[in-house]
Amino acid sequence: MNSLYRMIVLSCLFFAMIALIGCAGGPQSESFGEHIDDSVITSKVKTSLLRDPQVSGFDISVSTFKGRVQLNGLVDNADQLEQAGRLAREVGGVSSVENNLSIK
Repeated sequence: MNSLYRMIVLSCLFFAMIALIGCAGGPQSESFGEHIDDSVITSKVKTSLLRDPQVSGFDISVSTFKGRVQLNGLVDNADQLEQAGRLAREVGGVSSVENNLSIK
């Protein structure tokens, strides 16, 4: 009975370890936790852009990968372009901003 109990415990530990390794991210992929963090960052940046009266957040798409935010879309002028980048950098968790916005 004792060896059966050990076998069950070891099997459970083995499968738990495999499950945790499967959730780990690599250089080209995100772990589940990183994906959630990036989704939160994307939402906060988009909300910040939509709330700002100077920037039209509807014309800007935001994507995040491992804390790096990418802004794409069109703005009316250079001030809006700079303001959008500044707003994105101010969000907590953002490690860098790639501002690919273009002026209409």
